[in-house]
Amino acid sequence: MIHLYTWTTPNGRKAPIMLEEIGMPYELHPVDIGKDEQFAPAFLRISPNNKIPAIVDDAAAGGPLTIFESGAILSYLAETSGSLLAPSGPARWKAIEWLHWQVGGLGPTLAQLGFFAVRAPTKAQLAIDRFTNEADRLLGVLDRRLTDARYLAGEEYSIADIACYPWMLAATTFLKDTLAESLKTKPQVARWLELVGDRPAVRRGMQVPKST
Repeated sequence: MIHLYTWTTPNGRKAPIMLEEIGMPYELHPVDIGKDEQFAPAFLRISPNNKIPAIVDDAAAGGPLTIFESGAILSYLAETSGSLLAPSGPARWKAIEWLHWQVGGLGPTLAQLGFFAVRAPTKAQLAIDRFTNEADRLLGVLDRRLTDARYLAGEEYSIADIACYPWMLAATTFLKDTLAESLKTKPQVARWLELVGDRPAVRRGMQVPKST
Protein backbone atom coordinates (compact mmCIF):
# COMPACT_ATOMS: atom_id res chain seq x y z
CA MET A 1 0.00 0.00 0.00
CA ILE A 2 1.18 3.50 -0.85
CA HIS A 3 0.65 6.12 1.84
CA LEU A 4 0.36 9.56 0.22
CA TYR A 5 1.06 12.72 2.19
CA THR A 6 0.02 15.79 0.25
CA TRP A 7 -1.93 19.03 0.06
CA THR A 8 -3.69 21.29 -2.46
CA THR A 9 -0.67 22.84 -4.20
CA PRO A 10 0.63 22.29 -7.74
CA ASN A 11 3.44 20.08 -6.43
CA GLY A 12 0.99 18.32 -4.14
CA ARG A 13 -1.30 17.42 -7.04
CA LYS A 14 1.34 15.54 -9.04
CA ALA A 15 1.50 12.36 -6.96
CA PRO A 16 -2.27 11.80 -6.76
CA ILE A 17 -2.58 12.30 -10.52
CA MET A 18 0.12 9.69 -11.04
CA LEU A 19 -1.47 7.24 -8.61
CA GLU A 20 -4.84 7.68 -10.28
CA GLU A 21 -3.30 7.18 -13.72
CA ILE A 22 -1.60 3.91 -12.83
CA GLY A 23 -4.47 2.64 -10.69
CA MET A 24 -2.26 1.94 -7.71
CA PRO A 25 -4.13 1.74 -4.37
CA TYR A 26 -3.15 4.43 -1.88
CA GLU A 27 -4.15 5.80 1.47
CA LEU A 28 -4.40 9.56 1.71
CA HIS A 29 -2.89 11.54 4.59
CA PRO A 30 -3.65 15.26 4.11
CA VAL A 31 -0.94 17.60 5.39
CA ASP A 32 -2.46 21.06 5.82
CA ILE A 33 0.44 23.39 5.15
CA GLY A 34 -1.78 26.36 6.06
CA LYS A 35 -1.70 25.02 9.61
CA ASP A 36 2.05 24.18 9.46
CA GLU A 37 1.33 20.46 9.70
CA GLN A 38 4.37 19.83 7.50
CA PHE A 39 6.55 20.71 10.49
CA ALA A 40 5.13 17.99 12.72
CA PRO A 41 7.86 15.61 13.98
CA ALA A 42 6.04 12.58 12.54
CA PHE A 43 6.01 14.12 9.07
CA LEU A 44 9.64 15.20 9.37
CA ARG A 45 10.59 11.54 9.67
CA ILE A 46 8.97 10.97 6.27
CA SER A 47 9.95 14.19 4.53
CA PRO A 48 13.27 15.62 5.82
CA ASN A 49 12.67 18.88 3.93
CA ASN A 50 9.30 19.45 5.66
CA LYS A 51 7.51 19.72 2.32
CA ILE A 52 4.75 17.86 0.53
CA PRO A 53 4.28 15.58 -1.28
CA ALA A 54 5.81 12.46 0.21
CA ILE A 55 4.96 8.78 0.02
CA VAL A 56 5.63 5.64 2.00
CA ASP A 57 5.56 2.37 0.07
CA ASP A 58 4.82 -0.43 2.53
CA ALA A 59 5.42 -3.04 -0.17
CA ALA A 60 8.89 -1.89 -1.24
CA ALA A 61 11.64 -4.48 -1.41
CA GLY A 62 13.52 -4.50 1.87
CA GLY A 63 10.67 -2.96 3.83
CA PRO A 64 8.76 0.34 3.87
CA LEU A 65 10.38 3.03 1.75
CA THR A 66 9.84 6.77 2.20
CA ILE A 67 10.28 9.14 -0.73
CA PHE A 68 9.96 12.91 -0.79
CA GLU A 69 10.26 15.42 -3.67
CA SER A 70 7.59 15.27 -6.35
CA GLY A 71 9.96 14.48 -9.21
CA ALA A 72 11.45 11.55 -7.33
CA ILE A 73 7.97 10.27 -6.47
CA LEU A 74 6.84 10.41 -10.10
CA SER A 75 9.99 8.59 -11.21
CA TYR A 76 9.62 5.93 -8.52
CA LEU A 77 5.97 5.25 -9.31
CA ALA A 78 6.72 5.11 -13.03
CA GLU A 79 9.52 2.59 -12.50
CA THR A 80 7.51 0.56 -10.01
CA SER A 81 4.43 0.35 -12.21
CA GLY A 82 6.15 0.24 -15.58
CA SER A 83 3.90 3.07 -16.75
CA LEU A 84 4.21 6.60 -18.12
CA LEU A 85 7.99 6.46 -18.58
CA ALA A 86 9.51 4.67 -21.55
CA PRO A 87 11.93 1.92 -20.47
CA SER A 88 14.65 3.15 -22.81
CA GLY A 89 15.37 5.33 -25.78
CA PRO A 90 14.71 8.97 -26.67
CA ALA A 91 11.18 9.06 -25.21
CA ARG A 92 12.53 8.08 -21.79
CA TRP A 93 15.16 10.80 -21.78
CA LYS A 94 12.80 13.43 -23.13
CA ALA A 95 10.40 12.67 -20.28
CA ILE A 96 13.21 12.93 -17.73
CA GLU A 97 14.52 16.09 -19.40
CA TRP A 98 11.14 17.87 -19.21
CA LEU A 99 10.49 16.58 -15.71
CA HIS A 100 13.71 18.25 -14.56
CA TRP A 101 12.82 21.38 -16.53
CA GLN A 102 9.62 21.68 -14.54
CA VAL A 103 11.23 20.97 -11.18
CA GLY A 104 14.15 23.32 -11.76
CA GLY A 105 12.52 26.10 -13.75
CA LEU A 106 8.79 26.27 -14.31
CA GLY A 107 7.70 25.44 -10.77
CA PRO A 108 10.08 27.75 -8.89
CA THR A 109 9.44 30.64 -11.28
CA LEU A 110 5.66 30.43 -11.07
CA ALA A 111 5.83 29.99 -7.31
CA GLN A 112 7.91 33.15 -6.90
CA LEU A 113 5.66 35.04 -9.29
CA GLY A 114 2.62 33.91 -7.31
CA PHE A 115 4.13 35.22 -4.13
CA PHE A 116 5.28 38.60 -5.38
CA ALA A 117 2.38 39.35 -7.76
CA VAL A 118 -0.53 37.89 -5.79
CA ARG A 119 0.19 36.94 -2.18
CA ALA A 120 2.65 39.59 -1.01
CA PRO A 121 0.90 42.38 0.94
CA THR A 122 3.43 44.89 -0.40
CA LYS A 123 4.15 44.64 -4.10
CA ALA A 124 7.78 44.78 -5.22
CA GLN A 125 7.57 45.74 -8.89
CA LEU A 126 11.15 44.78 -9.68
CA ALA A 127 10.53 41.22 -8.48
CA ILE A 128 7.17 41.03 -10.25
CA ASP A 129 8.75 42.13 -13.52
CA ARG A 130 11.65 39.74 -13.11
CA PHE A 131 9.48 36.67 -12.57
CA THR A 132 6.83 37.71 -15.10
CA ASN A 133 9.49 37.98 -17.79
CA GLU A 134 11.00 34.64 -16.85
CA ALA A 135 7.57 32.99 -16.76
CA ASP A 136 6.86 34.36 -20.23
CA ARG A 137 10.16 32.96 -21.46
CA LEU A 138 9.41 29.52 -19.99
CA LEU A 139 5.91 29.49 -21.43
CA GLY A 140 7.51 30.18 -24.79
CA VAL A 141 9.85 27.23 -24.32
CA LEU A 142 6.86 25.04 -23.50
CA ASP A 143 4.81 26.27 -26.45
CA ARG A 144 7.66 25.62 -28.89
CA ARG A 145 8.10 22.10 -27.58
CA LEU A 146 4.39 21.42 -27.91
CA THR A 147 4.46 22.72 -31.47
CA ASP A 148 6.84 19.88 -32.30
CA ALA A 149 5.24 17.14 -30.18
CA ARG A 150 1.81 16.13 -28.93
CA TYR A 151 3.09 15.68 -25.38
CA LEU A 152 6.28 16.77 -23.68
CA ALA A 153 8.13 13.48 -24.17
CA GLY A 154 6.85 13.04 -27.71
CA GLU A 155 3.70 11.33 -28.93
CA GLU A 156 2.96 9.60 -25.63
CA TYR A 157 1.70 11.05 -22.35
CA SER A 158 4.26 10.72 -19.55
CA ILE A 159 5.33 11.80 -16.09
CA ALA A 160 6.64 15.01 -17.67
CA ASP A 161 3.09 16.06 -18.52
CA ILE A 162 1.90 15.15 -15.03
CA ALA A 163 4.66 17.28 -13.51
CA CYS A 164 3.85 20.34 -15.63
CA TYR A 165 0.07 20.22 -15.71
CA PRO A 166 -0.80 21.44 -12.15
CA TRP A 167 1.62 24.33 -12.49
CA MET A 168 0.28 25.33 -15.88
CA LEU A 169 -3.27 25.14 -14.58
CA ALA A 170 -2.19 27.53 -11.81
CA ALA A 171 -0.74 29.81 -14.48
CA THR A 172 -4.15 30.03 -16.13
CA THR A 173 -6.14 30.44 -12.90
CA PHE A 174 -4.25 31.80 -9.90
CA LEU A 175 -1.87 33.77 -12.13
CA LYS A 176 -4.28 34.47 -14.98
CA ASP A 177 -4.26 38.25 -14.55
CA THR A 178 -0.48 38.44 -14.40
CA LEU A 179 0.14 36.07 -17.32
CA ALA A 180 -2.89 36.85 -19.49
CA GLU A 181 -0.96 38.56 -22.28
CA SER A 182 1.66 35.83 -22.40
CA LEU A 183 -0.88 33.03 -22.47
CA LYS A 184 -2.73 34.64 -25.41
CA THR A 185 0.29 33.95 -27.61
CA LYS A 186 0.77 30.29 -26.57
CA PRO A 187 -1.80 28.27 -28.57
CA GLN A 188 -0.02 24.95 -28.17
CA VAL A 189 0.02 25.34 -24.40
CA ALA A 190 -3.76 25.85 -24.51
CA ARG A 191 -4.17 22.75 -26.70
CA TRP A 192 -2.05 20.64 -24.36
CA LEU A 193 -3.82 21.91 -21.24
CA GLU A 194 -7.16 20.82 -22.67
CA LEU A 195 -5.77 17.47 -23.82
CA VAL A 196 -4.24 16.60 -20.44
CA GLY A 197 -7.06 18.14 -18.42
CA ASP A 198 -9.63 15.94 -20.15
CA ARG A 199 -8.03 12.76 -18.81
CA PRO A 200 -10.28 11.19 -16.14
CA ALA A 201 -7.33 10.32 -13.90
CA VAL A 202 -6.10 13.91 -14.05
CA ARG A 203 -9.51 15.18 -13.04
CA ARG A 204 -9.63 12.77 -10.12
CA GLY A 205 -6.08 13.51 -9.03
CA MET A 206 -6.65 17.25 -9.07
CA GLN A 207 -9.33 16.75 -6.41
CA VAL A 208 -6.99 14.94 -3.97
CA PRO A 209 -7.30 16.13 -1.32
CA LYS A 210 -10.46 18.10 -1.89
CA SER A 211 -10.28 21.81 -1.17
CA THR A 212 -12.53 22.96 1.69
